[in-house]
Amino acid sequence: MLLLQTRPLSRGALVAQNSPLLPWGLLAASDSSSASPVAWLMALLFSLILAIYTGPGILGSFSRVRLVGGDHRCEGRVELQQDDEWVTVCDDYWNMDSVAVLCRELGCGAARKTMSGTMYGPVTPKDQKVFIHLFRCNGIEESLSQCEREDAIGCSHDEDAGAVCEAIYTGPGILGPESVRLADGPGRCQGRVEVKFQGEWSSVCQAGWSFAAAKVVCRQLGCGRATLTRRGCNKATQGQGAIWQRKASCSGQEVSLQDCLSEVWEHNCTHNEDVWVECEDPFALKLVGGRSHCEGRLEVLHKGEWGSVCDDGWGQDADRVVCRQLGCGQPLSPPVKVRRRFGPGVGRIWLDDVKCSGKEPSLEQCLHRSWGYHNCNHREDVAVVCEGQSWVDGPAWWEGRTGGGSLWG
Repeated sequence: MLLLQTRPLSRGALVAQNSPLLPWGLLAASDSSSASPVAWLMALLFSLILAIYTGPGILGSFSRVRLVGGDHRCEGRVELQQDDEWVTVCDDYWNMDSVAVLCRELGCGAARKTMSGTMYGPVTPKDQKVFIHLFRCNGIEESLSQCEREDAIGCSHDEDAGAVCEAIYTGPGILGPESVRLADGPGRCQGRVEVKFQGEWSSVCQAGWSFAAAKVVCRQLGCGRATLTRRGCNKATQGQGAIWQRKASCSGQEVSLQDCLSEVWEHNCTHNEDVWVECEDPFALKLVGGRSHCEGRLEVLHKGEWGSVCDDGWGQDADRVVCRQLGCGQPLSPPVKVRRRFGPGVGRIWLDDVKCSGKEPSLEQCLHRSWGYHNCNHREDVAVVCEGQSWVDGPAWWEGRTGGGSLWG
């Protein structure tokens, strides 16, 4: 008789030990004639459960990892590539050790925060599968594939894992068979599109190029949204070397150009038809005037210049977005006189009438007036206090800052 050893899984499921999982989900025995009816019934039941939760044909190997839906390629929902499809990762056991390994694998610096994948858009399609394993990392592995795993049963997209890494951009050339840059522009977010393929930088021909592809380039580079794509460069900014021998078909939602459909094609393009793309500078924010980066007057970066935000329409949901984006935990609600201790700003007032739901991964995604349009002065500058490091000294510090009295008085 076949001896079937079992162990408990997450959510109470059972699986046979030391038995290979066949592609159709049945457990194989070394001698099928000796298997008891009970053993085969358990194997069939397990395969049915597996099919319900993960779909047919999904195995435990993957070739690539990525973060989707964040402001840059080093933040977002965690996805793994299996064959030709991307699957999400269940957040059971997903912790800062797991994020540290993922950030290292992506070349994104240190881990900053573990987030729920539901915070990032676009929303995960209902038919997208969930990876069959949970990751148990100790934080020193070079890639997720080196972490120990445990079978995942019953995870839904409400439990998708997310991650925030320290680095927004670490330079071209780190993303594998292809990478992208913008050359000969006034900054790294404007210029002639060039793709590195098989070790050689090549310009891109206007034929087949689209604004959707420009959006992908801006996202891949960690820049702001795409504002312009121009078919053709002037003589001073034309390329001199090879021209890319591929045609990219992008939807605009892809994380990088290599995620777009592409095909090899014959062309007779010249450098007169090189593509030019302009993106906004990367969106950034900071809190200034406090004891740590988790408190202070709010400033945002736009067009290379820091400016303040008007408090018209500002609320705790907007505080929540700022604190989350800075990796500073939940917002606190000190009285107005405490917020004013950070002082008024100078120079530009970039945003006014900001309205957030509290679920946005970035303040940039909240509703607001157009950049630079406002009816405010610097006496109305927004200040934010997050729990982060600013609260570690307790209420006594706040009492000192307010000249005595209680924090809420």
